[in-house]
Amino acid sequence: MAKRRPAGDGLVRKRSDGRWEGRIVVGHKADGSPIFRSVFAKTQGELLKKLHSRMEEYRDVELTEESGLTLGQWLDKWLADYMTLTVRESTLSSYKSITEHHIKPLLGDEKIGSITTADIQKMYNWLRENGRVSEHYEKGNALSDTFIRRVHMMLHQALDAAVRERLIPKNPTEGTIIPKVNYAPKQILTEEQLE
Repeated sequence: MAKRRPAGDGLVRKRSDGRWEGRIVVGHKADGSPIFRSVFAKTQGELLKKLHSRMEEYRDVELTEESGLTLGQWLDKWLADYMTLTVRESTLSSYKSITEHHIKPLLGDEKIGSITTADIQKMYNWLRENGRVSEHYEKGNALSDTFIRRVHMMLHQALDAAVRERLIPKNPTEGTIIPKVNYAPKQILTEEQLE
């Protein structure tokens, strides 16, 4: 078994192309070999700032081999392993539809560990304007605020499970801004309408 270095242990070096590289150990594979995360910069000072920030982000985190999964792969696994027996069939069907039609086309091929809050915010914004699978005669391609909230709720739940499974250090859906609930305006009936 390979000798383990402590999680967060870093390495700084100047590359042959002139850039500086910093690597930290963020976990270990089943065979004991380390899992690294790297940062790059033009100067050593800039690199050290980035490296310390990255070390803080991964403090007390021990990622597993599956941290290399794409978001699409993780969502498929989460739906099959976590949701199948815990939600109603209609909810599971809704989650699968959201995954296939709205999340995978935009972020499904991205590594789960590289997705940022900004990436998810861009996805929500794009879905709000262009996310409808088939065009609606009144709303065009826009999705409702309620549907965006549903996408957020499902994705937040899936990425919370990824944090618990030590695939990512924190949930990137935290910090995103989602639309507020917009209720239809209330209609007050007249006496004649009540009759």
